[in-house]
This record gives sequence, structure tokens and C-alpha cells, in this order.
Amino acid sequence: MGDDEETKTGEEENDYIVIKEGEAEILMHTKNEVFYNKTQVNNRDMSIAVLRTFISKRKEEHEALLSKRKKKVLKVSEDNDSGLRAPNESTTPNGKSNGECEEMPLDESKGTCEEPEKTREHKGQGELKPPRVLEALSASGLRAIRYAREIEGIGQVVALDNDKASVEACRRNIKFNGSVASEKVESNLADARVYMLTHPKEFDVIDLDPYGSPSVFLDSAVQSIADGGMLMCTATDMAVLCGGNGEVCYSKYGSYPLRVKYCHEMALRILLACVESHANRYKRYIVPMLSVQMDFYVRVFVRIYTSASSMKNTPLKLSYVYQCIGCDSFHLQPLARTVSKDTRVRYLPGFGPAVPQECSDCGKKYNMGGPIWSAPIHDQDWVTSILADVKSMKERYPAFNRISAVLTTISEELPDVPLFLSLHNLCGTLKCTSPSAVVFRSAVINAGYRISGTHVNPLGLKSDAPMDVIWDIMRCWVKNHPVKAQPPEQAGSVILAKEPQLQANFARSVASLSKAQAKKVARFLPNPERHWGPKLRAARTITSIAIRAVS
Repeated sequence: MGDDEETKTGEEENDYIVIKEGEAEILMHTKNEVFYNKTQVNNRDMSIAVLRTFISKRKEEHEALLSKRKKKVLKVSEDNDSGLRAPNESTTPNGKSNGECEEMPLDESKGTCEEPEKTREHKGQGELKPPRVLEALSASGLRAIRYAREIEGIGQVVALDNDKASVEACRRNIKFNGSVASEKVESNLADARVYMLTHPKEFDVIDLDPYGSPSVFLDSAVQSIADGGMLMCTATDMAVLCGGNGEVCYSKYGSYPLRVKYCHEMALRILLACVESHANRYKRYIVPMLSVQMDFYVRVFVRIYTSASSMKNTPLKLSYVYQCIGCDSFHLQPLARTVSKDTRVRYLPGFGPAVPQECSDCGKKYNMGGPIWSAPIHDQDWVTSILADVKSMKERYPAFNRISAVLTTISEELPDVPLFLSLHNLCGTLKCTSPSAVVFRSAVINAGYRISGTHVNPLGLKSDAPMDVIWDIMRCWVKNHPVKAQPPEQAGSVILAKEPQLQANFARSVASLSKAQAKKVARFLPNPERHWGPKLRAARTITSIAIRAVS
């Protein structure tokens, strides 16, 4: 090798730094040619935890299916042995021989009669293949390599990107991570949308983690997932989802957001409604396993199934939101309802209007947002399993503290209560001192309702108590903690002018603290460093103007 070549090689080596995360190591170019976001370690760790649980649950479901079919075969065999078959074994009950077709569809390509029942029984009886994973927007390939190296039982991982530099970097990193990564991970230069459309129902898991909105990828993604497979989807355009640009949100997600305290949970529910909408176009529907708002993004983990009959239930899972502009009162308006008669179920439009023109609490008008996903956004059985797995493998998660805190809080959320209240906002409306969360929780519980925290906001409270009950509790609180007189037209003055119908009991309730709070388990952690958020796009550098802006 000549001196020039040695110098060139030395310069090239100096152009890269080695970044280690979990069991993976990648070569990162100092010029930021390929996008890498350190802050997404929480995202990647959470995805690995969910994937481990998915593989475990998928295996359990397969074994349960085989056991069910085995019992069915044994039952049929016992019925035959007990003399239930026709006396003449060579003929069927209608007199036809066993070799004849009984009104079965003809397979013209083979020229024989199909046997649908046998075909269905045979399907799924074989060995369960390891799940195939598609990372649709791979960039450096770090996520795909971590999946391959850290998750037992995973199959092939296909990493896609439509940027040549990213694909080259991904292939370099695959090689850098040794034989396991080289055997399981393949990197392709392709448009993710085209690739997914040309590989229908081929992948058990699809991971969408774009820079910005995932909306343009959803239509092809829901078609490329196998039945019962999982879609893991991130949206980082929080300004749009949280009401900063309502018209843009509607154009991307088909829903209008509201700029309110619960906007981050509403963002999750808008994303779920959007995924469901795309799935419905192909007679498919979603079942959310876990929905998380962390850092600067929302991420949902949903399983996708095919069923034209189950798809009819979608309008029952969607609602519009009416938010009072004067106080914290909000109400949900379901899109549809069902009426049962004998064994039949009819689907009808939802009753409306859900609210009068003016708020019954403060007299102000309502803003309307949605539709949003109003059904549960987590499967609590899955959350428990994921949390147990994370705790049992603590050393294998670089972001263990953060993801275990988030999962702990999610495990204690009320699963069937959409959106939440802010105790500070309630007190801000009334201009009163705030009761402690324990006191307020106790009053709600003593009134006969449920209440919990939310992982989205440390001050948020989920409750199935109606808004008139919530305001009655606050009226009783203000009677014991008087406030200064306010102008009569203000929302707080209108609310306090009414006498409470409920006499609140603020005695300390045993259930006012969750198990995690009682044990002083961390549920909300501060950011590990300053400016913890989305990083620059690939091939961009920080200018002096940008430095001054964040200082």
C-alpha cells in the first residue's frame, strides 16, 4: 500500500466515531451524513421490550390454537368410534361415495375438488416461523442491528432507506457488528411505500419511525403486515398533532386537534384513529397493545387483524370531543351506537347533540375536535408482561430507568377513560388554592368514582366522574378555602355561583395513592441532559445562529 493510500485510509478512519448502544455498535460519520438521534434510545429500548413480549405472546397464541385443533380432532375421532358414523363406511349419509365431490368448489387449475375444512385445519399446524421484521426507515441501521442482536427468536430484519448514503452506512454497520447481524439483517435501497406495497402481508412486524409524520406510509404499511402482526409507529410532528396547525393535522391525519392540557394524549388517539382508518380500507382493524407519549413524540404499538365483521365496530371506538373555551369541562360524542334485538345487532348513528350550545357549568361556547380513538389505548395484560420483562433484564436496557418509569405509570392508568383533567387548570379557573392530589383523589373516590394518574402529564388525572361532580367537589373545596371576589362574567364566578349538589368528603382514602406512589417508585424522570429533543436532519450542521437560539 502506497503512502497516499495509507494517508487516505487514516483520514477515513478518523472521520468516524464508534457509538455503542445496547449490544450494537455503529460507525457514525462526523459530518452527520446519516441521521442518528441519541435521544431515541428510549424509543428503541421500548420497542425491544414490546417485541420480546410480542414473540412470547405469539408463541402462546400458536400453541393455544394447536391445542384447540387437537382437541377438536380428538372429539371427532371419539364421535366416530362411538358409532355415530353411517353404517356403510364407503358411502356418506346422502348416499354418495367418499370419492365424490359434495358441492365443493372446483379448483380449475388442478382439476380437483378443494376441501376447505382440511385446508383450514392444516394451516397453522406447522412449526411457527420466527417473525420477519421490516424497519421501513433505517438510516444508520442501529435499530435493526439491535433487534437482530438483542431479541431472541427474531427472524430476518429488513432495513430500508431511499438515501444511498444511509444504505451504505447501514451495510457498513451490519458488517461491523459481526456474524449475527450479517446473517439476520439485510439493507436495501428502496422507497418504503413501494416496497411495502409489493410485499403484501409478508411481515410480522413493521417499524415506522420517520422524521416527522408517518401518515404517508400508513396505507402501504397496513397492507404489508401479516394477520395478527404488529405495527410500531412513531409521530414526531407534535406541534401539528397538539393543535398548533389544526388544518395541517386534518390534512395528514383526518382529525382536528385541540390545543388543551390533554393535547398529548389526544395526539396519541388521533394517530390511532388514523391507523384504524387506513386499515379499514382493506377490511382490517387494529388492537392497541401500548400507546406512549415520551420526550418529543408519540408512539403506538398495534396489532392488525383482518375481519369484515369486526371492522364494523370501528365507529363505536371513535368520538368527537367538545371542549369548553371557558373552563376545563369536556365531553365526548361517540360516532355510532348499537341496538341489540334478539340475536341481531344493528349499527346506528350516535345520539346527539352531546352538549348544549353553551357550557352547562360556565356558560361559554365549545370548541369541537376529532374524531379521536376513544376506546382503550393499552392492553393492561401486555403492559404487565412488558414491565416484568424489562425488570428481569434490567442490565440489557440502556434506558431502563426511563422506560420502567413510563410503563409503571401506564400500568396504573384507568384503561377505559379517554383524556384527563388538570387539577391546576381547575384551580386556575376558580382562582383558588389547589388541594393536594391525594385530597382531590380521595374526594373523587369517596363520591363513588374511580381516579388515576396518566403517563402523559404528572399533574393529569383520569376519572370516570362526570364534570358536574368534579365541579361540585371544587365548590366544596372553595367553601372551606374562600377566594377573592371575581368579575361575575368570568367562568370561575359562574361556576362558584351555583350551589353544589354533592357534599364532598375530603377524608383521606386508602386508594388515593397508587401502589407505585405508596412504594415511592419513580414515575416521572427529568431529561438526562440539556436540549433533550429532536436533532438536526442528516447532513446539516449547527450554525452560530442556532446555537444562540437554544442558549
